Amino acid sequence: MTSRVLFCALLAAGTACTATAADAASAPAAPTRAASSPAASKAAFSITSSAFRPGGTIPKVHLCTSDGSGDPGQKNESPPFAWTGGPAEAKSYAIIMRDLDNNALLHWIIYDIPATVGSLPQNVEHVYQPTVPAGSRQVYYRGSASLFGYQGPCSPSSVNTYEFTVYALNKATLSELSSNSSIRTAAQAIMRASIGSTAVSGES
Repeated sequence: MTSRVLFCALLAAGTACTATAADAASAPAAPTRAASSPAASKAAFSITSSAFRPGGTIPKVHLCTSDGSGDPGQKNESPPFAWTGGPAEAKSYAIIMRDLDNNALLHWIIYDIPATVGSLPQNVEHVYQPTVPAGSRQVYYRGSASLFGYQGPCSPSSVNTYEFTVYALNKATLSELSSNSSIRTAAQAIMRASIGSTAVSGES
């Protein structure tokens, strides 16, 4: 009996992929048995947003309100997200938003998202401990705005790419962080505790 295995390639930084096995040739006299692949039975770790398609335009409602435009359509509301296929060992999740065209500027960090949660609603409250998801915490953003939580795209004179990465963490809570922790300190703590990640990006 001969067989060959096709290996999957890593799609993007932090993105998991699924391996598939090729059909195996069997001897005529021997009964055949379907082989199951653990990798094939588990979905790849992925994150999506119902607000925009991957690589698509981020709607105006999610743009910042501090760019001086005064556009009433800009509400600085965080987009909704859903993720699936996270590592079974994950004890919590965190999301980091970066402006890839502005030195990976950190725009938003929410962490201590319980491992039982697989989504975020639109417009997470701009507070340290939002009501939803219960138990989560957010970092204080210091920049064009001073607030806890999400700071939307603020690039009125250019089209920038904004990346949203969900990290599976090996800790239920990042107890070393507090309401006074800087956004960079929080990002470093998340990277140290990460056991897997996946990302989606949009443009604005």
